[in-house]
Amino acid sequence: MTPVEIRKGTSPIVLGLPHTGTHVPQEIADRLNARGLELADTDWHIHLLYDGLLDDATTVRATFHRYVVDANRDPAGASLYPGQNTTGLVPETDFDGVPIWKDGEAPTEADVAARREAFHAPYHAALAAEIERVKAIHGVAILYDCHSIRSHIPFLFEGKLPDFNIGTNGGATCHPLIEQATVEVCGAADGYTSILNGRFKGAGPHATTAGRPTMSTPSRWSSPSRPIWRARAHPSPMTRRRRAPFASISRPFSPVWNASRSTGRLPPEETHDQPAPQHPHRAGGHRHRDHREVLAD
Repeated sequence: MTPVEIRKGTSPIVLGLPHTGTHVPQEIADRLNARGLELADTDWHIHLLYDGLLDDATTVRATFHRYVVDANRDPAGASLYPGQNTTGLVPETDFDGVPIWKDGEAPTEADVAARREAFHAPYHAALAAEIERVKAIHGVAILYDCHSIRSHIPFLFEGKLPDFNIGTNGGATCHPLIEQATVEVCGAADGYTSILNGRFKGAGPHATTAGRPTMSTPSRWSSPSRPIWRARAHPSPMTRRRRAPFASISRPFSPVWNASRSTGRLPPEETHDQPAPQHPHRAGGHRHRDHREVLAD
């Protein structure tokens, strides 16, 4: 199986999907214990959730599971969140801190190096190539990283995550116009909570691929979301019903598309001096507190 699936679009948007893959080569699966074989930390069906929500968006999807190698980790193994519990380039535990490998079968340094070359590198090469292709068309490319995670994971964070967890690495990887528009859309969603640069800040390795946007360089941002379904091996009818709130995600891009298509650049950053508002506890509407997943880095 190819490690990357690419669907080429014509819009300025590139969707990165590093964690929806479930492929585990047999020789690696044989080393996972029963807990690891559950593949519990998959971003279940997120590629289906976003499919068709943004017209002509390019998608770059890792087909391999994050237990093989995590496409959203630094290839040198640096921690994504220093000083906090997290999982590494090749995880030793799941998100609950429980070992996922059989005794004596944990990946060696040689294993990590081989998987980085066979899986991690092709994903990022494909992502970089699509960013450059889209930028050549429009003068700008906007990378949107799509993720999900359970809303309660004591090993990783206290309490419950907001529904929408928007990460721009403190503004370092996203144009202020896009950041502000995204925060406003998520904050206005009735019955949903949201936060900007909370527990998940969008600090994955793609940030260095895309860089901080100024005028015509690509931008990178991660827009996590809410507990939306109890997803597992097969999409449920709830998956389809929950697609509707995500359709509004395309609205913030309209002014950016118009500007990039006409000028080949994003609007100047200096015109957006005010920090984007945060909405960590927006309440109201019908709540589904027992739904399982939110989107996050």
